[in-house]
Amino acid sequence: MMSEKPQIGFIGVGLMGQGMAKNLVEKGYPLTILGHRNREPVEDLKGRGAKEAEDVAALTQASDVIFLCLPGSPQVEAVVEKILAVGASGKTIIDTSTSNPVSTRALVEKCRAEGATLIDAPLSRTPKEAWEGLLDAMVGASEADFDRVQPIIATWAGKIVRVGEPGAGHTMKLLNNFLSLGYAAIYSEALAIGAKNGIDAATFHSIIGGGRMDCGFYQTFMKWVVERDPEAHKFALKNAHKDMRYVVSLANESGIASHVSSAVKNNFATADATGHGEEYLPRIADIVAELNGIRDETGS
Repeated sequence: MMSEKPQIGFIGVGLMGQGMAKNLVEKGYPLTILGHRNREPVEDLKGRGAKEAEDVAALTQASDVIFLCLPGSPQVEAVVEKILAVGASGKTIIDTSTSNPVSTRALVEKCRAEGATLIDAPLSRTPKEAWEGLLDAMVGASEADFDRVQPIIATWAGKIVRVGEPGAGHTMKLLNNFLSLGYAAIYSEALAIGAKNGIDAATFHSIIGGGRMDCGFYQTFMKWVVERDPEAHKFALKNAHKDMRYVVSLANESGIASHVSSAVKNNFATADATGHGEEYLPRIADIVAELNGIRDETGS
């Protein structure tokens, strides 16, 4: 059984992780974080009361529950191996990354064999909501494990849904991202067709915005396209490419024809391969326009 305030470890205090860790420590959980190449979030969290571990082994030894917020499955697999090498019996690992469910299910079994529990709790929304403690979490866990960790996740999430057994959280997250990234690809192509035929981005937005096809994702996407707000939608194109590779992989493993998901993936593969991977998601509209010979017609 966990104590009322278990010792928390957090690996991955980047754009999303810093806000999540901030809420954990400010809401009374003893927190140990792993050093990061970007020292600013580490020093900020230490100033709020977190301790810094020198490596994964030290963090594991100091923690009952370990959160991971990492770029993807390769990084998660490497860190979990290090955690298990220390001896993780009785510990709980909560992977909040957007990971490949095929990998997640294998890690669940590996952890179980070592007496540890792995739960997947990927996120939705943005760094702003991470800071405010209002993220959405899609949790893959047994009912008993969900009840046990839900109060901890509630420090940084406003909406928490158990979507099924371990691995289901990452599956649901990929479906969520497939929808949003599919919209991004559709918006970009529609804007390019419009630009070639006398409809500029502001006019497009004046019709779609506020209509039945409007949504929160559309609004942040178009905030870049129309207003050129660089902070509007902080999600790297390389991560969009990674997530769509995972979607296609999951479709293939499931025996599902991936006509649409493969087409969406190829949009982001092109953006990544042409040197735009570090740029934020709405730039895909500009990239599609440029590939079609359109200059300065998507909103600038």
